[in-house]
Amino acid sequence: MQYNRFLPLVIPIIIAFFSEIFFFWPQTIYIILVLGVLLFLFIIRQFTNVSGARKGRSQFIILPSIFFISLVTFSTLIPSKIFVQFLFLINIIFQYLYFRSVYYYFIKTDFYHNYPLENISAYGNFLTFYFTASSVYGLQSFLDAPIWLLMIIFLFVIFLIFYQIISINNIDLRQGIFYILLACLVLIELAWSASFLPLSYYILGLALAIFYYMLIGLLRFYLLNKLDRKIIKMYLFFGSASILIVLFTARWL
Repeated sequence: MQYNRFLPLVIPIIIAFFSEIFFFWPQTIYIILVLGVLLFLFIIRQFTNVSGARKGRSQFIILPSIFFISLVTFSTLIPSKIFVQFLFLINIIFQYLYFRSVYYYFIKTDFYHNYPLENISAYGNFLTFYFTASSVYGLQSFLDAPIWLLMIIFLFVIFLIFYQIISINNIDLRQGIFYILLACLVLIELAWSASFLPLSYYILGLALAIFYYMLIGLLRFYLLNKLDRKIIKMYLFFGSASILIVLFTARWL
């Protein structure tokens, strides 16, 4: 149907409306999150029905859903109303770019190479990881939530992120499942250990997100059989330097 071409723009506008409802009435958070995920299910269903690709819908629904949920959760920890609105703007832009890429992937396949899902997914997953990690540490600080429960939730989100990356890059899940589980274990152990550091949840989330960026970058190139010494050096240097800069410039509590 012709209106499908407008869905990548219409859906983010509706999400923006939902976000403002949550901004003024925070008690609607659960309703807003559920409605947002249902909208994502709707648009992916529309695209897959038109293209005839009924299988593999989950890999396209995961990222916009966890991005939206993690961003909204993170926004509850931000005292600045202006910055919260900035986060909502980031969400609108990301959702538009993501669903535009999905639209070209399923329907306008001849133009898909100009809108690769792999690139937008990489940025989206990094931000999702950061929002989730910061939210975990923030909820631990402000609500005194049990760290074990937060880590279970975090582990589930990490698994979804890795699964989405493996799927979107067309890597055989049977080949990648071992590495997904191993990477999840490494990250959750590191996240648990970092929870004892006297740093703000912004800094802890950023440091952990940089480590995630290193790990997933090396893992993705390895599973795509493109990993070489130059790539390893690049990721290790960039990641290590970034983490050191973050930790040495941070204010320790």
